[in-house]
Amino acid sequence: MDGIEGRRSSEARPIATRIVATLGPASESPEVVSKLILGGVTVFRLNFSHGEFASHAARLQTVRNVAHRLGRPTAVMGDLQGPKIRVGKVSAAGVTLEPGLDVVIRAGLSEACIERGVVVLPTTYPEMIGEVAPGQRVLINDGSIRMLAVESDSQRGELRCRVIVGGLVTSGKGINLPESEIKAPAITARDWTCVEWAVENGLDFLALSFVREASEVHELKERLAGMCSVRHDVDRSGWAAMIPVISKIEKPQAVVNLDEIVQASDAVMVARGDLGVEMDIAKVPIVQHRILAACAQWGKPCIVATQMLETMTQNASPTRAEASDVANAIFDGADAVMLSGETAVGRHPILVVDTMRRIIESAEDQVVSEARDAKPPSRMIEQRYRTAALAHGAWYLAKDVGAAAIVCWSESGGSARYLSQTGFRVPIVAYSSNARSTRRMGLLRGVTAVESKPPPTGRLGDWATTVERDLLARGWVKPGDAVILLAGKPLGVPKVVDSMSVMTIGDPHSGFRS
Repeated sequence: MDGIEGRRSSEARPIATRIVATLGPASESPEVVSKLILGGVTVFRLNFSHGEFASHAARLQTVRNVAHRLGRPTAVMGDLQGPKIRVGKVSAAGVTLEPGLDVVIRAGLSEACIERGVVVLPTTYPEMIGEVAPGQRVLINDGSIRMLAVESDSQRGELRCRVIVGGLVTSGKGINLPESEIKAPAITARDWTCVEWAVENGLDFLALSFVREASEVHELKERLAGMCSVRHDVDRSGWAAMIPVISKIEKPQAVVNLDEIVQASDAVMVARGDLGVEMDIAKVPIVQHRILAACAQWGKPCIVATQMLETMTQNASPTRAEASDVANAIFDGADAVMLSGETAVGRHPILVVDTMRRIIESAEDQVVSEARDAKPPSRMIEQRYRTAALAHGAWYLAKDVGAAAIVCWSESGGSARYLSQTGFRVPIVAYSSNARSTRRMGLLRGVTAVESKPPPTGRLGDWATTVERDLLARGWVKPGDAVILLAGKPLGVPKVVDSMSVMTIGDPHSGFRS
């Protein structure tokens, strides 16, 4: 497709793939947050597994203040911990588990001990004693310690395991039970407290951990709808009505129920950390590819996360494999890539974002040069969504006229989402008078959000004139370029987009202006 793709303009074309960065001690200062936003971060993550609400509130306020000063709509995601099973208290030195020996996990134990030469460990989830059957795997510390259950004694509250691969166990290490049917709810009491805090503080997204089936997503959405209704935040829009839910795929059960989970979710995260522990690590790349394909079919944003540039937590450059990993996620259609410890506690948070952005730029240039045709979301078209159909039509129209940009008025973000998922290789500019919507567009591939009031006249022609002026100022278009416009009347009202037109830059009679 001709247009802005092949040139660098007076204002550099922003990368299409979004960068999500986790906030932490290494990145919480206003100075670092400012540089991360300017470096390409459009979504920040608060990890509720660590820290207190006071520290999260301070980081949230820092992002809001810096983003406002920079004029860059920037979203903040809260990541719920979920039912993470952990080892209980162990002495400071830890305890070493030797291969071939037995280990007992005991309910109600306050601290690890050794009885008659056998290591006995406490757990934060005593119910596992009755939910793990003999022959099933019990993994500790992201699978670095591997055991098999050999006997379960519910009366004594003990699970006896045999160590296959040993190692040092310290307090709080995670326990994974990939073959067991765990009855723990996906949303814990602690999580519900975090959800309430997220609503009260106006977070832009909530990530739901350890999803197993779509009903868990619906449960969170129903509770959120009630909370937002009480706070009078409900309007006619989709994302703007309540906090969107991002389902984290990190359990084998979620892969089995993938299609239903994607349909129920507002976005999806490929959480490769626990996913790589819960299933054969050799299958993780295949599952990642499958998840990205499912999200593309449903038109749902997809984030690829965990260890993307892990080496840069300590080092000033990534490995070649990590660079390839990021690029391949983009080739597969990821809407966003996420940094975790690299920005939260790493030594080079600014450099790692700069490195991520440069890898993305190179990968996206390759995608553009190959001129591959995108595939509009088939499931959304099948369900006859009006705005999705308009976005589908805009894709073909933009291809036929060689459009330099796609512009929409997207009050609640719906039109921007559909356009993003259609796979345009030219800039998508989305106008909205809703600050919350413009922040949340930070998760949408290829979308530049502009917070703006509708023209006083309410005329689409006056808005089109503003669009032309903005695009020329950015250097994204030149006289004679074609631009696709999507809007509806009245501007500023959700769910009224029903018109599409072609505007020629420099022609006062084209598009909505005639």
